Amino acid sequence: MYGIDNYPKNYHASGIGLVNLAALGYSKNEVSGGNEGAAPKPTAGLYPSLPYPSSESVGGMPYVVKQTSHAQNASYAGHPMGMGMPVPGAPSAPAPYPSATPYPGAGLYPSLPSASSSSLPYPTAPMAPYPTGMPYPTGMPQPNLPYPAAPLAPYPSAMPGLPSMPMPYAPMPTSPAPQHSAGFPALPYPSAPPPASAPTQEEEPSVGVAELSFTSVKVPENQNMFWMGRKATSTRQNSVSKGDFQSLRASCVANGTMFEDPDFPATNASLMYSRRPDRYYEWLRPGDIVDDPQFFVEGYSRFDVQQGELGDCWLLAAAANLTQDSTLFFRVIPPDQDFQENYAGIFHFKFWQYGKWVEVVIDDRLPTYNGELIYMHSTEKNEFWSALLEKAYAKLHGSYEALKGGTTCEAMEDFTGGVTEWYDIKEAPPNLFSIMMKAAERGSMMGCSLEPDPHVLEAETPQGLIRGHAYSITKVCLMDISTPNRQGKLPMIRMRNPWGNDAEWSGPWSDSSPEWRFIPEHTKEEIGLNFDRDGEFWMSFQDFLNHFDRVEICNLSPDSLTEDQQNSSRRKWEMSMFEGEWTSGVTAGGCRNFLETFWHNPQYIISLEDPDDEDDDGKCTAIVALMQKNRRSKRNVGIDCLTIGFAIYHLTDRDLEVKPQGLNFFKYRASVARSPHFINTREVCARFKLPPGHYLIVPSTFDPNEEGEFIIRVFSETRNNMTENDDEVGFGETDDRIAPSLPPPTPKEEDDPQRIALRRLFDSVAGSDEEVDWQELKRILDHSMRDVMVGTDGFSKDAVRSMVAMLDKDRSGRLGFEEFEALLTDIAKWRAVFKLYDPRRTGSIDGFHLRGALNSAGYHLNNRLLNALAHRYGSREGQIPFDDFLMCAIKVRTFIEMFRERDTDNTDTAFFNLDDWLERTIYS
Repeated sequence: MYGIDNYPKNYHASGIGLVNLAALGYSKNEVSGGNEGAAPKPTAGLYPSLPYPSSESVGGMPYVVKQTSHAQNASYAGHPMGMGMPVPGAPSAPAPYPSATPYPGAGLYPSLPSASSSSLPYPTAPMAPYPTGMPYPTGMPQPNLPYPAAPLAPYPSAMPGLPSMPMPYAPMPTSPAPQHSAGFPALPYPSAPPPASAPTQEEEPSVGVAELSFTSVKVPENQNMFWMGRKATSTRQNSVSKGDFQSLRASCVANGTMFEDPDFPATNASLMYSRRPDRYYEWLRPGDIVDDPQFFVEGYSRFDVQQGELGDCWLLAAAANLTQDSTLFFRVIPPDQDFQENYAGIFHFKFWQYGKWVEVVIDDRLPTYNGELIYMHSTEKNEFWSALLEKAYAKLHGSYEALKGGTTCEAMEDFTGGVTEWYDIKEAPPNLFSIMMKAAERGSMMGCSLEPDPHVLEAETPQGLIRGHAYSITKVCLMDISTPNRQGKLPMIRMRNPWGNDAEWSGPWSDSSPEWRFIPEHTKEEIGLNFDRDGEFWMSFQDFLNHFDRVEICNLSPDSLTEDQQNSSRRKWEMSMFEGEWTSGVTAGGCRNFLETFWHNPQYIISLEDPDDEDDDGKCTAIVALMQKNRRSKRNVGIDCLTIGFAIYHLTDRDLEVKPQGLNFFKYRASVARSPHFINTREVCARFKLPPGHYLIVPSTFDPNEEGEFIIRVFSETRNNMTENDDEVGFGETDDRIAPSLPPPTPKEEDDPQRIALRRLFDSVAGSDEEVDWQELKRILDHSMRDVMVGTDGFSKDAVRSMVAMLDKDRSGRLGFEEFEALLTDIAKWRAVFKLYDPRRTGSIDGFHLRGALNSAGYHLNNRLLNALAHRYGSREGQIPFDDFLMCAIKVRTFIEMFRERDTDNTDTAFFNLDDWLERTIYS
């Protein structure tokens, strides 16, 4: 693991995504220029992906690769090794395509590599066709273990305390339960796929293309530059509604009292969490600091943001950008507050947190030393909006110290609800200035920084720039220039140092630089040029590339624009967003390296319909951002960010009919794009250029069984349509493969021997009331189900009671003969399904099998319901024993039937009053 001084700086958590050109159907000639007469190669910027690193380095620097399992691909005829690429250190073996020349290298359109080279070899021979005997993939893959076809053993005829008789279902032959192997089961997932054939490589280029191992990078936790709110000791601020703020203020005004915030008190704990302050700080209200405190003095501007002693320049850079847009500014800083009307020492601010805007209420006591503010402040001594904004943000994350060290992109996202992408300038795409120009036209917030000097805090370069320091980008433009020899337009960048002093760029185009004599006076007036010592300066774009290391762009969501802005010519992004969850053993399948469980991750379909307006290649820009929720606020209890990323697959029209895509889909398809790395940051974001079409996005953690919540957002220049690729809730067909284990339907004739035997069993336990209760039913089930109830004392009381409630229509707590007969039939089906998914006879099924098992039983659920069942009935090890599986099936069937009973018009809507709903759910 890397320490604070040698961690990989260019780990690419965000920026240009990686595109697999072969999976998109581009031949070697199309990409490299190839032979004469070949299709023209794509223009620069079509796939402006960063060089995908080899397993040894990223941009020449070592980094952490975590590959617990290399990518798995199905084997094809003539390729016994399958489509997987070699793993470093693995035994040598013949390459799949030994005669292939390297696929385009990093110098042109860098793309996905093999595990041992920096580019993907493109095959010179036609790829092997999809096996003709393999059915088209469905939501679950084809099993390798056939269901036993031998005659089933008869049920033991001797049952203590009960008449000797055959039961109405036959158990599977029992065998010793083997021990679970370590790691994740490599068992197949049974299904009954439709008799359709898979697409050929001509229909879908990604079929048969090698899928390469996914890599992960661990950013050291002790690198403050990339972590905000680390190890905060207090909990996060709960959202406070506007009504609560108004009522609190009204109460204080009526009582003549000043508000004191109990959740963020004026104590040392709100200042620091790691140590005691080195001196005494006094908390004062603005009226105790100056005679005439004001919330705003002559409006607001970027020059109102001045840095204090706290190392939160990244926050100040974002705050300075915020002042550039009044709509964004007043969303975060509501104008309905000041130090005059209804003043009671209470203020409120709004921040975007994981898809929602939360309100943070604070008092106005601020930390001071010798009567001066020690943290963020304005150039005007009596202006306090910036100091109070910083205090609210500190409360959101637990303390002021929690703001020491961070990235501008996180603050920009929290101020706007936008999505941030950032680029390592030394490896920037050739169209970076175009990206920044378009961002400026959309009102995006931008920032930039230099890598810190590991030995000197905020070291100054010979040109006056500060290392490890965040700058705001306040303008991007093409500026008219006229020299004696030529005229034209020069790409220029205007930046601001949050210190707001004379620490400015001193190179070309700096304040009073002679280069300005070549700029027409009307242009100087248009850009508001001044040479004040205010921290703001201009640079040429080329100097910007030469001297800065990183640029961050926060793209605004459509709801950040006013109606007038949306109706004007101002560009805006189209955005789609979904919330999701990874649940251990069910929907936390890990990355594609873990093929057997990968398909269990949540899946989302994004449809890109129209190319970008100015794209000559007919491609669509898409920015995909995956953000994990609520991890930072839990750092004080030892919970860190998960290592997350995503993969993107192309879908044919036929693929859209399958929900969700199953193992076979991923076994025989390569991803067409992916996030640069799996990495342990709050958000992973990447920009792609893709042809119009339908794409499947699979967000995941790097390793399986890592739990967390997330939001996934997609921004595009033209309209996109995003849906969750998940099953529809309801009843389905029972799996045909369990039919051999089911008994024939019980004849209805009263004189039938099988029915007479079943009636005799019922009468023997029912007694004179001719009904069985849960205790009597438990006696029967504990004995008859002992082959699947491995290592238990029988069914729980709750499970048996739920069985009775499922068929007890009159809610008497007992079952009559007809209900008893129907229950035994259902249990026989569920047991047969359970045994299908428990071939090792362990008495439990893996949580990843739950979806398939319920599907085989005839019940279809989406991810949210599967997660709920796993939380309710799964074990810590991700296993579901037989009685809990029965509970899952019973609950699902009971509640679907309950709903459909009231949904008489088939509108997916049912109405219950409170009494009726409580009665039904409590008894079920």
